[in-house]
Amino acid sequence: MAAALCVHRCQRTAPNRRGYRPGAADSVRTWETAAAVVPDGRGQPRHRLRAVGDFARWHGERAGTDQPGTRLAKGWAVVVSDYEGPQSEYGAGYQAGHFVLDAIRATLHFAPAGIAASAPIGLWGYSGGGLASAWAAELQPTYAPEVKLAGVAEGGVPPDLAAVARNIDGGAFAGIYFAVAVGLSRAYPEMDINAILNDKGKQLVASIGTKCITDIAAIGAFHRMAEYSTVSDPLALPRIQQVIAANHLGQHRPAGPIFDFHAIFDELIPIAGDDALAAQYCAEGVTVQHYRDPASEHASLAVTGAPLAVAYLADRFAAKPAPSTCAS
Repeated sequence: MAAALCVHRCQRTAPNRRGYRPGAADSVRTWETAAAVVPDGRGQPRHRLRAVGDFARWHGERAGTDQPGTRLAKGWAVVVSDYEGPQSEYGAGYQAGHFVLDAIRATLHFAPAGIAASAPIGLWGYSGGGLASAWAAELQPTYAPEVKLAGVAEGGVPPDLAAVARNIDGGAFAGIYFAVAVGLSRAYPEMDINAILNDKGKQLVASIGTKCITDIAAIGAFHRMAEYSTVSDPLALPRIQQVIAANHLGQHRPAGPIFDFHAIFDELIPIAGDDALAAQYCAEGVTVQHYRDPASEHASLAVTGAPLAVAYLADRFAAKPAPSTCAS
């Protein structure tokens, strides 16, 4: 029997990294792939997905799979957080991790959902959602120790934003570089990007400031950041480097266990950074199953990796021992 997702408005009380506390209620919405999944153990229908059902179905059709539906059909309660926050702080790691964990807290405290306090909890995210899930996993031991994670499935994770930016600058996906620059500047105003933008850059920021990533990717394709800046390499500026360093994964030890999957030929996010992150986690004693996919690229692994992520979490929820590739 299928469960259903209950979407309710909830007040976020925890501050982001600037100490901002929203005065109006935020909502839990379904438009990203970083999801906390909580099996309720009974498989009974819950509440109807409201307001965002059409988008969720569209996203599933676009990806060739209904990922939320897959989890609902297993009798899992599914929480999908708006991890960029009310200011769309795309790429900001602490913001993303806190929002994912706060969404889980809100769900567990929402009595009509009927989720037992002892229910196992897992995270599943890919690409930007993988970033959010990975940051949530790293921050959970100190920020939300009461949220016990049975397992984390994180795919296409970008541990080093600078490495990604340099890899895609001037290529088909250069627009993602511009989107992250704008998103991070909202979380970290000390970046002061307006001070290094030329007229063309200011027009670009104004143009993409309210657009979605697919539109931004199209606008920025095959352009270089240097075209929009008064400096040749913005990534070399100390204030930019400080923000990038603050958002580098690996600064906190996650409790684990983790299923980390990444395409060897990922054209957006070089696998070297993910290899290094997995090796670091292993060295820190985290139980990691690291899967390097030889046949996919970035977008296709979101689909082909989904069954692996579901199977991994299902085994963790069933209390099976977590596999590890750390010794291999």
